[in-house]
Amino acid sequence: MRINNRNFTFSTLLVIIALSMGLCSCQSQTAIMHSSFTPGEIWLDTDSVHINAHGGGIIFDNGKYYWFGEHKTAGRGGNSALVGIGCYSSDDLYNWENEGIALASANDPDSEIVKGCVMERPKVIYNEKTDTYVLWFHLELKGQGYAAARTGVATSKNVTGPYTYLGSHRPNAGHWSIELQGKMDNKEFASDLEWWTPDWRKAVNEGLFVKRDFEKGQMSRDMTLFVDDDGKAYHIHSSEENLTLHISELNDDYTGFTGKYTRLFPGGHNEAPAIFKRNGNYYLIASGCTGWDPNAARSAVATSIWGPWESLGNPCIGKDAELTFHSQSTYVLPVQGKKDAYIYMGDRWRPRNPIDGRYIWLPIRFENEKPVIEWHDEWDLNIFDN
Repeated sequence: MRINNRNFTFSTLLVIIALSMGLCSCQSQTAIMHSSFTPGEIWLDTDSVHINAHGGGIIFDNGKYYWFGEHKTAGRGGNSALVGIGCYSSDDLYNWENEGIALASANDPDSEIVKGCVMERPKVIYNEKTDTYVLWFHLELKGQGYAAARTGVATSKNVTGPYTYLGSHRPNAGHWSIELQGKMDNKEFASDLEWWTPDWRKAVNEGLFVKRDFEKGQMSRDMTLFVDDDGKAYHIHSSEENLTLHISELNDDYTGFTGKYTRLFPGGHNEAPAIFKRNGNYYLIASGCTGWDPNAARSAVATSIWGPWESLGNPCIGKDAELTFHSQSTYVLPVQGKKDAYIYMGDRWRPRNPIDGRYIWLPIRFENEKPVIEWHDEWDLNIFDN
């Protein structure tokens, strides 16, 4: 800037510099404000950065929503936990502020959550009795692929963290499911059963893998959490080599298992569970098992968390319904302050560049007490008022 005025003072220059800096600061802090959802498009946070919270879940706490998800990185190695589990907050569900890393992957090579492990599908619930936030997630140990099939737990007194890692579990070690109690003491299975044969399927239904894992605990991969109206909390997870979903009761402080659990659709090959309650009924949305590739969603209903569960088929309708609109379920979000308002939350995975994964949020409506999900290029919460 060139100054020719002889009356120009140093103090005037300071004022101009301050104003210029303020203007620059305002411009740098200006963020795109959203007033609708556009599924599958880049979703910018309040820092104008694509939201990085994959496979996530949401808790509503003290008037705000908090979205916890996997922090992905670029490239083929981006699905491992090089950073940890992130957290975002929002007042309106459209605009999200980055709250940082809630649970960081560790530098200690002896830690279960050392950088390079797998930390997937984080969910947070609040325990009123202990005034504590409890975070659970699917954990695979570094260098073991998906062989560990464990679930990790961490706690914090603050919803955004930081969370303290407590350890991991194979759920319900030394316990039979409700359906298998009293039936397994003398049960034997042939050691040479060939997978996918009728005899093998029959054995799976009768508890083949439950018996195999009885002592060390049941497998736990894709998972979600659910807190019922009476304060009881449940851990829902893919088990038995991803063949069967388990619903497991958590203990009073939500950091361990009571040993009470039930099996959903043995041999049905379900994963990516999301569970919610409406009008006294429990609803489940899940997917089939096709790796990172999408498939047709499944849904089910029960009048008790313990079942029996009735299959309702694919809740999606319209174009690409057979691929769940190229997404996989992760959570069903009840919208606060609106009656009968639920949002399907799904992920559109990008395994070659995981950080570019997209979010598919769509409204759920009900026809004859069955959930229905259809595509919208753009929508907002007013859809529930209609």
